[in-house]
Amino acid sequence: MNSTLHVHMKNKATSASYTLNRSARALSAIRVKPAAGNPRRGWLTAGHLTIPVALGRGGILANKREGDGGTPRGSFRPRQLWWRGDRHSRPQTFLPARMITGEDAWCEDPKDRHYNQPVRLGREQGGDRLERADQLYDFIIEIDHNTRPRIAGRGSAVFLHLARDNFGPTAGCVSMTKSAMLQLLRRLGPRTRIIIG
Repeated sequence: MNSTLHVHMKNKATSASYTLNRSARALSAIRVKPAAGNPRRGWLTAGHLTIPVALGRGGILANKREGDGGTPRGSFRPRQLWWRGDRHSRPQTFLPARMITGEDAWCEDPKDRHYNQPVRLGREQGGDRLERADQLYDFIIEIDHNTRPRIAGRGSAVFLHLARDNFGPTAGCVSMTKSAMLQLLRRLGPRTRIIIG
C-alpha cells in the first residue's frame, strides 16, 4: 500500500497541493541559531529542512526581560498552534490547534495576574490582539517560555509566527515565511524541543 497521501487544499486566500507522508512523525528537536554577522537573523533547522528566520531586535539573550526585544536562549516546547481560520484552512500538524477569534489577546503586563497568558478581551478593551490586520499572526506557535513558573517581567508572548515582508526583526519572537511555517508545522508535536541559541 502506498504510504503517501495526496492532499488538495483550498481556501479563500490560496489554493495549495502537497504530499503528506503518513509515516511522518513529529521531530524530537528543532534548532534556532543566529546568522553569522547579523544577530537579528537566524537559521532554523528541523530535520533535513533549514530555513531563514528573523529574530528579536535584541538578538538571542540568555537573560530575557519584558520589552528588551530579545529572543530568549533556551530549550522550549510548543504548546499549541493558533491560526486565522477566516483566512486559511487548518494546517497539518501534530500540535493541538485553536482558531483565533476577535476576542483572543495576550497579557503582556507584568503587574497583571494573567501575565504571559492568553486572555479574552471585549472589542472595546485594549491589549495585544492575536487577530491582526497584517499577516504576522495568521499562524502562531505558542511555546512554553516563562510559563512554569511564570515570573513577572521575564518576557511574554514569545511565539514562532510569520515574518514581515522585509524580514525585519521581531519584538523577541522567531518569524518565518508562510511556506516555511507550513512545512515546520507538519513536523512539530507537543514533545518537540525548540532549542534557541
